[in-house]
Amino acid sequence: MYDPNFIRNVAIIAHIDHGKTTLMDRILELTHSIDERNMREQFLDSMDLEREKGITIKSHPVKVFYTSKKGQDYELNILDTPGHIDFTYEVSRSLAACEGAILLVDATQGVQAQTVTNTYLALENDLEIIGAINKIDLPSANVEETLLEINDLVGIDSDSIVKISAKTGEGVSELLELIIEKVPPPTLKGSINDKLKALVFDAKYDKYRGIIVYTRVFAGTVKKEDNILFMASGKSYEVSEVGVFHPEMVEIDNLSAGEIGYIIAGIKEIQEAKVGDTITNAQDPTDKPLPGYKEVKPMVYAGLYPGLPEYYEDLRKALEKLKLNDASLVFLPENSPALGYGFRVGFLGLLHMEIVKERIQREFDLAVILTVPSVIYNAKLKNGEVIQITNPSQFPDQEYIESVYEPYCKLDIITPPEFMGDLINLAQVEKRGEFLYVSNAGKNRVVLHFEIPLAEIIFDFFDKMKALSKGYASMDYELIGYRESKLVKIEIYINKEKVDALSYIVHESKAYEIARKLVDKLKDLIPRHQFEIPIQAYCKGKIIARSTIKALRKDVLQKCYGGDVTRKMKLLEKQKEGKKRMREIGEVSIPQEAFLALLKIDEDNN
Repeated sequence: MYDPNFIRNVAIIAHIDHGKTTLMDRILELTHSIDERNMREQFLDSMDLEREKGITIKSHPVKVFYTSKKGQDYELNILDTPGHIDFTYEVSRSLAACEGAILLVDATQGVQAQTVTNTYLALENDLEIIGAINKIDLPSANVEETLLEINDLVGIDSDSIVKISAKTGEGVSELLELIIEKVPPPTLKGSINDKLKALVFDAKYDKYRGIIVYTRVFAGTVKKEDNILFMASGKSYEVSEVGVFHPEMVEIDNLSAGEIGYIIAGIKEIQEAKVGDTITNAQDPTDKPLPGYKEVKPMVYAGLYPGLPEYYEDLRKALEKLKLNDASLVFLPENSPALGYGFRVGFLGLLHMEIVKERIQREFDLAVILTVPSVIYNAKLKNGEVIQITNPSQFPDQEYIESVYEPYCKLDIITPPEFMGDLINLAQVEKRGEFLYVSNAGKNRVVLHFEIPLAEIIFDFFDKMKALSKGYASMDYELIGYRESKLVKIEIYINKEKVDALSYIVHESKAYEIARKLVDKLKDLIPRHQFEIPIQAYCKGKIIARSTIKALRKDVLQKCYGGDVTRKMKLLEKQKEGKKRMREIGEVSIPQEAFLALLKIDEDNN
């Protein structure tokens, strides 16, 4: 029996690896939502990638039924969200569909940078926050310290923070009781009698059923055979199925105000089911749509090319399907002399880039080549024009440039105090950052505040920070604007031919050092040919670094025994001429690893 007073919608927010998905496993078991024989670890992480990496990439909604200690039945809609910084956008969409959030903190690690970011997101959405400390069963758990940190962060009274072990199930039923008690029912945001108003918070492509829309109904009811209208696209469809996630997709009669579920309506075009759109009834539409989401802007761009040119169209379709349930993905066609036709793709960060590449290879069975990622720069030309540079090949010649601007970030690192010196040195000396100040984050925890160029943190900053802090530090960053900077373009010539895909933009102070490392790295990665191959780095009108791949030698003197020395010299001269001719007409085969050489230039130094 539908009663919105007994519905609770909550999202689980936390830093990466704090136990969100394991907690969902215990909730599914406790509410008997899954048969024991079908239960498996990380049940909601349906992608192989999520299981392998131990991270949540996509938000997962699930509906469970729970009988409280007072004997009342409740319907709980819980969304398990990602914890990595690159997927903050996924979290913000999930929070818009809820009235409450479970703030889960690992007792062995305390409040981390992404915990802080996600908490502020929840507060912006005006959600009721339930504090929970996880992993209390571990010997290294520091429960008292973590209680103080959560209290500092959100102001939740220590007595109302639940202590749980998602692994053993301890405290999970107390957490569900607290959700029922503290999280308001969805009745304040709309009723069943109002006109239909539902938010699209996610979507997924199914090759047999078309696009499946994940929705939160704020007002009214939607059922099979209803005509629905997507307000942003202006397209209307007839509903063929509505249902809930229990935790698999289960068809029901209707979705009403306050409920979370899915709608299937034979939608074929990806652009017509935009995430953030409002669904209403086509015959009796609502006056104004829900607020939706702000447009997310990519932080990093990289070239993505099919392994073979004939798979260009397949790659385009794969990217379109991925974009459906990853609204942050942006791509435009581009052409490279070295790699042929491909796409310039915008990502939220390096993990996002890696995940997209892996998904294309696994889900669509396509081999792809990914070039070195770069951020977006702005350049003011001497003729007064301002251009945006998403690809190093667009960087104008130095004589046309008046000034170049690069994106800067506000960077916060939470760390134990003993690692402060090394981390300040990493950000300030090695990565061109500016140290602002340090603040307290509870006992034995400090926050280091920096302003730093985005280009300096998208490559190896995270890995170096983790290595220097023995895994204890965590980071969060946000874009704060553009600043003028002395940037130059380095072009790489292999066998006297420019390779656009290897061009990159770098600060003038680092140009020689990186060019030297890169040509040496390419020398190791490109196989030897039957002719000598020069690798040159070219900047501001001159070559600043060079390396040479020696030719494979054939012993032409093997059959030449005895006789005058001039006979040998003649044979060697012939060989020399042949090699010269071969080099002029020969093409150098460059392996895929070479296009990511810039990411690997520090490998030998670590």
